[in-house]
Amino acid sequence: MSKTKIFANLKYDIPSGLVVFLVALPLCLGIAMASGAPLFAGIVTGIIGGIIVGSISNSHISVSGPAAGLTAIVVAAILSLCSFETFLTAVFIAGLMQLILGFLNAGAISNYFPNNVIEGMLAGIGIIIFLKQIPKAFGADVEVGSGLEIFSDIATSFTQLQLGIAVIALISFLIVILWDKISFLKKIKLLPGALVAVIVGTLVNELFVATNSNLAIKEARYLVGLPIFSNFQELRGSLYHPDFLNFSDGFNGVSLLKKEVWITALTITIVASIETLLCIEASDRLDPQKRLTDTNLELKAQGIGNMASALIGGLPLTSVVVRSSTNVHAGAKTKMSAIIHGVFLLLCVLTIPFMLNKIPLATLAAILLYIGYKLAKPAVFRHFYQRGKYQFIPFIVTVVTVVFADLLYGVALGMIISIFSILRGNMKRAYYFKKEEYATGDIIHIHLAQEVSFLNKAAILFTLDAIPEDSKVIINASDTVYIAHDILDSIREFRDIRAPLRNVEVTVIGFKEEYNLANTDTDIRQVSIEHALLMEHRNNLKSSNEVITEIKAEATN
Repeated sequence: MSKTKIFANLKYDIPSGLVVFLVALPLCLGIAMASGAPLFAGIVTGIIGGIIVGSISNSHISVSGPAAGLTAIVVAAILSLCSFETFLTAVFIAGLMQLILGFLNAGAISNYFPNNVIEGMLAGIGIIIFLKQIPKAFGADVEVGSGLEIFSDIATSFTQLQLGIAVIALISFLIVILWDKISFLKKIKLLPGALVAVIVGTLVNELFVATNSNLAIKEARYLVGLPIFSNFQELRGSLYHPDFLNFSDGFNGVSLLKKEVWITALTITIVASIETLLCIEASDRLDPQKRLTDTNLELKAQGIGNMASALIGGLPLTSVVVRSSTNVHAGAKTKMSAIIHGVFLLLCVLTIPFMLNKIPLATLAAILLYIGYKLAKPAVFRHFYQRGKYQFIPFIVTVVTVVFADLLYGVALGMIISIFSILRGNMKRAYYFKKEEYATGDIIHIHLAQEVSFLNKAAILFTLDAIPEDSKVIINASDTVYIAHDILDSIREFRDIRAPLRNVEVTVIGFKEEYNLANTDTDIRQVSIEHALLMEHRNNLKSSNEVITEIKAEATN
């Protein structure tokens, strides 16, 4: 897309970039806190993800930043490496590895993830987003955990409800719903519902404060909390840098020589790359214009972004579904929205952190509640249920596992079940089966498919074993390009050993000479005559005795 077209959509991208910035701001701080890293590291990561990754990537919807899916890895890595600076070295190496993967065209791996698994991941993330925002919308001091703890944490949040926070959350939630449902409001593209909710939610709370209402939110922990710097030196002093060559402890202190650093880097590379590719695939599906992202370029962009983030004290970043879906629903048209969100993050750090700190977290929670619902709405579940069990089971397993265990576990389990479903379907398509009746038994026609692998062995053996006594079997491989030796051995064993015991006559046709399985020309001629006579019988309605007489006469000749 040309620069002219990108800048032509600024009337959509600036408001959506602002909304994404407002949603990303508390997420950046929260993920940094949950990772055991300096809070400002989360802001740095968001800035890099928006400006640098957004500029390089050709995705017009995806927004990158610190990822909740990497939180556990980051916590463990910082503890094991004993220093945040050493951890930054691992992040830099991970970025370099991602850059190399991009040049190796490894981004194509995303094409192998089935739709039901991707949609299941999206729905699972939507449920997580929704559940985790309930306490924030109620003003409860509860952090929704994982597993079965989710239910108890949600229940506890109801007991700690603060009326003022809940009122602002409800007002904000109604605004984003009405803005999306009422036709004339939807046409006001310059003011997306999420932005209006932020403005109204902030003004309502300021009104409560001005009137000394009991509903006023005054405690800073329930408002956006952004660090405030009085001068550039304080800002510069808050940045961390990787210690590539720290000789304070001799060669034992050099980060680049530590095995643990490289293991951490490899772990981050694998997890961050997979999460990014999955989120890019999901983002492309959310894109109203259905544009496709160059996944190899995306890996390069993520690699450069992680290297830059590490150099100035940021966390590892990925493409993030929460911000990307917010970007879509806020009306973004091009990747300028992601870049603008990064610029807003930078500007707010430098200029107006005190103003942003007036925004209630309840308003942002309301926006995220609606986003979570949109990702996991009942229509999505109904859609895959109607597609049948082989589509629905991998989908629902992915959803449940993502919610109660982990995103990557959910995707992995969904993939395994999808592959199993494909294998079952492949086994059923190994051959075409047709049965015709004649006087003393059946004529069974088995037409093998173009490719018959060892995976089809069980299905073919089951069919051969179920053939009744005193039958005739014609196994036709005329259309087969490849057939596994396991299958050939099974057919040969059935024809030469098991079939004669049940008085089953087996004829094979169409097999290649090297298979050493074909019948003689006389056998093939006899089968052709018998089949032709049977067809004539069906057409002319001859009696069974007439057909048998003709078959015997032709066989004798």
